[in-house]
Amino acid sequence: MVNCSPLPARLSIAVIAALCWVLAAPAQALTAAEVNAVTFADRNRVDVGGADPFVVKAQVLLSRRSISPGVIDGIDGENYRKAIAEFRRQQNLPAADGIDELAWLSLGGETAVDIIAAYSLTEKDVAYDFVSEVPRDYAEQARMKHLSYTSPREMLGERFHMSEALLTALNPRQDFAEAGAPILVASGLRAPEPGTAVRVDAIKSTGMVMVIGAAGEVLASYPATIGSEDTPSPSGEFTVERVVRNPNYTYNPEKNFQQGGNTRTLVLPPGPNGPVGTVWVALSKPTFGIHGTPEPAKVSKTNSHGCIRLTNWDAEELATLVTVGVLVRFVD
Repeated sequence: MVNCSPLPARLSIAVIAALCWVLAAPAQALTAAEVNAVTFADRNRVDVGGADPFVVKAQVLLSRRSISPGVIDGIDGENYRKAIAEFRRQQNLPAADGIDELAWLSLGGETAVDIIAAYSLTEKDVAYDFVSEVPRDYAEQARMKHLSYTSPREMLGERFHMSEALLTALNPRQDFAEAGAPILVASGLRAPEPGTAVRVDAIKSTGMVMVIGAAGEVLASYPATIGSEDTPSPSGEFTVERVVRNPNYTYNPEKNFQQGGNTRTLVLPPGPNGPVGTVWVALSKPTFGIHGTPEPAKVSKTNSHGCIRLTNWDAEELATLVTVGVLVRFVD
């Protein structure tokens, strides 16, 4: 069980989402070729389907290096800029704002042509037990069996580290309901070597989590939500006590915070839309940990109640890299 106190889960109603998708489907789709063939000369061109193909390609290449841009969405935003800055530091490139030609070449932008790949929906994909909605109230969540995904777009977007909007732009008017149906997805998945982390640094000033290896190298970097002014994360050094995948969540208003009118302890079921997402990395400081989130687009952009919040996929990679006893430092 966990006692960390993240912000409430999202309200997501599958029927309304499906209707909005039909009404908002992009007039101009984004093709695999438009992303795969992007070169440095194509930067700053008009977005296609709401996403910039140049940014999509850069985000995927960064993600493959475990320099997480957060959600791959084709948008030049804060988490993307953090990832670029970290890449430049790792490559010892001169400080600069964004991706210049030297950074683009170092990233492999001119030669990579497999950024968007084909994926065939499986029987398991289409048989997933979606929920119609995830209520915000914890008492209502506690009565559910599982805090599952609410739609195929949400599920597939998270699996491939993408925004639902980008997934839709690549697959206009696809309902993701037929096994064997081919779809296009971002190919930014990672294969970290398990148990290689010796230290994790949570840097409050930049909203970044850095995973360090035995030789002092950066194994991975993630944008993160690290506490807030009202409920700051602790300072100092702690250790990883346990790693729990697919955790439930224990809400205790006496230890954590007041959510709605709930005044008693509640145990919420597991699921990707649970308050701590798909992973809980417990720290030696009681009630504090590193965890996932039901709202990946808000990571590093909204406050937490003291814990470290990552996207579910970044939290899952971190859970693979760390072992019990690994040092976790909160750095101002």
